Amino acid sequence: MEKEKSCGALVYRHNNGKLQILVLKHRMGGHWSFPKGHVEQGETEQETALREVKEETDLTIRLDGGFRRQITYSPRPGVVKDVVYFLGYAAKSRTKAQQEEVSEIRWVDLDKCEAYITYENDRQLLAWAKQRLVKL
Repeated sequence: MEKEKSCGALVYRHNNGKLQILVLKHRMGGHWSFPKGHVEQGETEQETALREVKEETDLTIRLDGGFRRQITYSPRPGVVKDVVYFLGYAAKSRTKAQQEEVSEIRWVDLDKCEAYITYENDRQLLAWAKQRLVKL
């Protein structure tokens, strides 16, 4: 069985008194999810998450050290993929999509975000993040 590992972040901001989450639509597959990508040699999980968010959205974020969640799934037969997610705060809101991988980026109110998310494991991830975010 082949193993893959990616890292990413659920990026949030405060906008007009509301918490918002950044969601993006991936060119490959057309699904809505969160920024993530493969770990490069020598990178920590946190470094990968920060790099991937920057590459895919042009945002520089600050990671919340109290949130780390892993989801595991099979993207294709014979492959198991672990994806580690962090929460990341964006002080600035202007985004720029990485044209090769991302077709659309949206800031969505936290209470409406679930409707955008394509996969159930990402919805579970969002539920975990909500539990953390309501305490911030």
